[in-house]
Amino acid sequence: MRLALRLINRLACLLLPISTACGENVLSNAWSLAIGDYSDSAPAVATDGTIYFGTFKGKLRAVSPDGYRKWTFAAQNEIKSAPAVGTDGTVYFGSRDRRCYALRPDGQKRWEFQTGGWVDSSPALAHDGTIYFGSWDKNLYALDAGGKKKWEFATSGEIVSSPAIGADGTIYFGSHDRKFYALAPDGRKKWEYATDGPILSSPAINKDQCLYFTSVDGCLYALNLDGSLRWRLRTGSITESSPVIGPDGTIYLGVHQHLWAISADGQKRWGAVGGPDNPFDASPVVLANGSICCVSRYGMLCYASPEGDLRWIYNLFGYGYGSPAVGPTGAIYVPDWGVPGRGFSALRAGAALAHTTWPKFRCNARNTGNIQDATP
Repeated sequence: MRLALRLINRLACLLLPISTACGENVLSNAWSLAIGDYSDSAPAVATDGTIYFGTFKGKLRAVSPDGYRKWTFAAQNEIKSAPAVGTDGTVYFGSRDRRCYALRPDGQKRWEFQTGGWVDSSPALAHDGTIYFGSWDKNLYALDAGGKKKWEFATSGEIVSSPAIGADGTIYFGSHDRKFYALAPDGRKKWEYATDGPILSSPAINKDQCLYFTSVDGCLYALNLDGSLRWRLRTGSITESSPVIGPDGTIYLGVHQHLWAISADGQKRWGAVGGPDNPFDASPVVLANGSICCVSRYGMLCYASPEGDLRWIYNLFGYGYGSPAVGPTGAIYVPDWGVPGRGFSALRAGAALAHTTWPKFRCNARNTGNIQDATP
């Protein structure tokens, strides 16, 4: 089956116009690193250029901007959580060993915090040092900078949605209990909004106007920051893809086997990018040159224009669920099954991350999930 999908991807590349598929603008490989492992963890890029990502075998890896291993930290189970990097270089992430970890920039453990379930939710970092994350034990946790629990908030379902922090410090997240929550920094519930299905995706905040998220009920929701419904768009999708926001306010989202563009007032603009047997579970990335980058579950990396025209395809020969990362010089960092022994690659793209309120999963290169860290 996977071989057939690879052939489909390769044929798709061959069917592109020659000037696009084989010309000078094609994505090229800057470097590749064999890791002998799979990854569903969206990489984070620190201010010094170090790339951090987790793997199926429970390793948190640190890689230099030129592709050399810096260090590896071993957790006790798979790391699906996307790491987040603090202003002091501390790296925070969750693991399916039921813990949230904090590591120093040199890979030494600063602390760990035990929960009662898998921690697939990615940490959100507040400017006062608080770390927020959810767990499969149905709780959202708030820890201080030293790893001590400040409070926990109980829901009626598992939490895989990664929390987002608003400009006023409000924490937003969804739960398998079909509800979307807004909490004050002290853990008090400000409001909740009920949907008709579990919420797996993570919210994208649009300045001080509204926020977006999807539910397994097949809808994309836009809520005002007071919890009232702004609009709802029926997509029919149940993938894990979380929305991102372009420079003009357009929302980009993986919907089944296609990438959709949706206007700020909730109207579908286009959805032609994609194809059979290539579901888009990972969140797209918006680049400074206007392109939108998305990767299918089976490794078709697509570059599309803001008008929905497919510009380039790069075959990674298998992928997963983690959103790509973008370095300051325009390098795209992704797991790459085409590397012998399974690996991780940097691809030259020539464009950095777009300057929008939420251009990628977790808002910014450091994956802080905090609107205050958005690039102006």
